[in-house]
Amino acid sequence: MIISRTPFRISFFGGGTDYPDHYLKHGGKVLGTAIDKYCYLSVRRLPPFFEHKHRIVYSMIENVKGIGEIIHPAVRETLRYLKINYGVSIHHDGDIPARSGMGSSSSFTVGLLNTMYALEGKRVSKEELTKEAICVEQELIKENVGSQDQTFAAHGGFNLIEFSVSGEISVIPVIVKPDRLKDLEKCLILVFTGLSRVASVIAGDKIKNIPNNTDYLSQMQSLVDDAYKVITSPNKNLCEFGELLNETWRLKQELSNEVSNSQIEELYDMIIKNGGIGGKLCGAGGGGFMLFFVEPENKTKVIEALENYLHVPFHFDYDGSKIIVYNNPN
Repeated sequence: MIISRTPFRISFFGGGTDYPDHYLKHGGKVLGTAIDKYCYLSVRRLPPFFEHKHRIVYSMIENVKGIGEIIHPAVRETLRYLKINYGVSIHHDGDIPARSGMGSSSSFTVGLLNTMYALEGKRVSKEELTKEAICVEQELIKENVGSQDQTFAAHGGFNLIEFSVSGEISVIPVIVKPDRLKDLEKCLILVFTGLSRVASVIAGDKIKNIPNNTDYLSQMQSLVDDAYKVITSPNKNLCEFGELLNETWRLKQELSNEVSNSQIEELYDMIIKNGGIGGKLCGAGGGGFMLFFVEPENKTKVIEALENYLHVPFHFDYDGSKIIVYNNPN
């Protein structure tokens, strides 16, 4: 049996510029981090004693005789992509629910590729995992997803990621003193709105509007550089990071009418009234998790105000997708 652990991510700035429709023409850039909330996948070869050839367990249980019968798109297309001709049993567990804006679908795809390669006795680089997960999601499944989620899932870390017009992806770790990153962690609050949404639908609307949103995306990309300077300049007040989150949230809402709604706005206003400086929805929008910047002295008041919501403490992750159990007798 092989077990992989792959992190989810928080995108701070630049989301939207990581869609190929945008960056292959204009370039793109994001600032974000992987976090210590994970997608776990256990995989083993399935002995040929059952009526089914493949067993996939997630929010559903699938027992199927052929790859073409598999409903889960990432499992089906990954097995096809890798040309798996033997039976497998795949079990998924996640620390965070699907459709919540934390890059869960890409973490699943990256983790599955990593685990299946391990089952084959192969070790693949983080760059290869990134590239192949993007291929599976964008070209085979044809999901409306960008390219940052797969990159954070594979690499881990607090990174500046650049997307060039040539299609090249550069992962640049943010180099600062550990205390600076710990101070930033202390100012961040992750809140589950309780609203689930299909990211691909919202992202599809944003992709359709990309030609009309080039100016907004350019402004969002410039905020990446501003935020990077705040983080890497010891003399700058971290509160500026929170103020920039507020600005990127304003711009993000211009990308699609589906990004926000009255319940999200109500939550946002409540946090600001209780001492928050800024925040944004994670992922495509429409629901899932919201991230807020709150100075430590105001966090107790804000958390008390969140009594009807789920507050999820977290830390940054620096490992990326990894095999945590390797027991492969085949």
